[in-house]
Amino acid sequence: MSLFSRYISILFGIISASACVFAAGATAAPIVSVPPAPSLPDFSGKAFKATPVKGATKAPQNPYMAKNQKSNIHNDTWMSGTYSWPGPLGRNLVASSGASANGICSTIAFDSRGRIVTVCVSTVAPPQARIVDPDSLEVLDTYELPDSVAVDGTPAYQNFSAGGYFYLDNHNRLVIPTRNNHIIMLGQTPDGSQFQLAGDYDVTSVVKQGSERMNSALPDFQGDIWFVVKQSGKVGIVDRKSGRIRYVKLNETIQNSFTVDRGAIYVVTNKRLYRFGKTSKDKPKIVWSARYRNTGHKKPGQVDAGSGTTPDVMTGGYVAIVDNANPEHIVVYRTAKKLHGKKRKVCEVPVFSKGASATENSLITTGRSMIVENNYGYTDIFAPDAATVVTKPGFSRVDIRKDGKGCKKIWTNQTERGPSVVPKMSSKTGLIYTYTRPPDPSGSQGYYWTAMDFRNGKTVWNKYAGSGFFYNNNYAGLGLGPDGTAYLGVVGGIVSLKDGK
Repeated sequence: MSLFSRYISILFGIISASACVFAAGATAAPIVSVPPAPSLPDFSGKAFKATPVKGATKAPQNPYMAKNQKSNIHNDTWMSGTYSWPGPLGRNLVASSGASANGICSTIAFDSRGRIVTVCVSTVAPPQARIVDPDSLEVLDTYELPDSVAVDGTPAYQNFSAGGYFYLDNHNRLVIPTRNNHIIMLGQTPDGSQFQLAGDYDVTSVVKQGSERMNSALPDFQGDIWFVVKQSGKVGIVDRKSGRIRYVKLNETIQNSFTVDRGAIYVVTNKRLYRFGKTSKDKPKIVWSARYRNTGHKKPGQVDAGSGTTPDVMTGGYVAIVDNANPEHIVVYRTAKKLHGKKRKVCEVPVFSKGASATENSLITTGRSMIVENNYGYTDIFAPDAATVVTKPGFSRVDIRKDGKGCKKIWTNQTERGPSVVPKMSSKTGLIYTYTRPPDPSGSQGYYWTAMDFRNGKTVWNKYAGSGFFYNNNYAGLGLGPDGTAYLGVVGGIVSLKDGK
């Protein structure tokens, strides 16, 4: 039996087992690892003494989103990727998993009861919203979302529409752009035991069924819902009261989510970074735009030939992305409408090696610091050689200088390999959390939870999560629960990590 066939065989076994789990309401079964077993140690390194980060970013609270750090894949309205509460320190680590069928749960958010709420997108079944117990990883309720055929040539495993990006609003509702080009609000019954539909905005008059699809939707600070369309570069606003839609068309590709600040929206296309505002009639208006370097090539690990980042707004009036040069750069711009003699671009710092740098995940930002992960070499999860391909290593930290006159590279970790995870950081512990796949002499496709020191970039510890296809996170975002447990959606379900006693 081929490796691919073995994966598919095990996949159907997991789907069948998961169906029994849902029916019985029992604790979730663990995700199956695929042999060979790893020859690398189960744990390496040592426990870390928390070192809080001084001057950590405190993004403003968007009044129409759930509390910061619980609302979307990048944590808050500035997309910082930083938590103010702790994650695991490495004491007697406990790695767990919960198997579930059909779909990778890309975004980990937390409802008002402290449970995981997520949307899981599949290549073989309709997208599905889920409520998940954070301790047992049992799926408590599901809600099947509208499905539709693919609208472009994007591989299914790189299609983030229909819930790959969603947000949790201030009323405990999941707001989801769906595959039938609606934006739905999915609330819960009074006892929290089930989902229930709480709202539906039809945007098919603007987003054409069969040829276009929304990537993401987010509220501004007045409560109107902005959305972006991948294929045509439409940027639209839905009036939250009337449902009226206003939009502009950029005729560029928008692959990623976008960023919301007070009075400003930041969108990156395959050509430019834009700052948007509103006209007096609530139509999106370009305030400024900046073209970034681009080879014009889709590098291995990327979804399109452009920036792979959602913009990050930063303290001090800055916004940062990663470009698509060779090697790629962290690029920082001033956010101000008018520059008063200053240049829009603050800095352009190369990261990683020429011919081996590509990023398809947002930066982590805190204070004046930015952390970038190298995804160069990540491949189709269904490719025949997927089990043997190892991505290029690399994590780097770049800081904006105190006087705002340029940036400087602080460190590069040239050991750890983060194939595709959206990494996160805790300003409480001073650790950067990621999910790595190191080369293993045994040939094992082993995945590891990894922590790095924010101060110097050194690896603090690695903890084995599991091996094989079902432990591949395929671009999903890592999340830290309020109790310090780390979570991540993978092909086979959800994995978790916490400190033991």
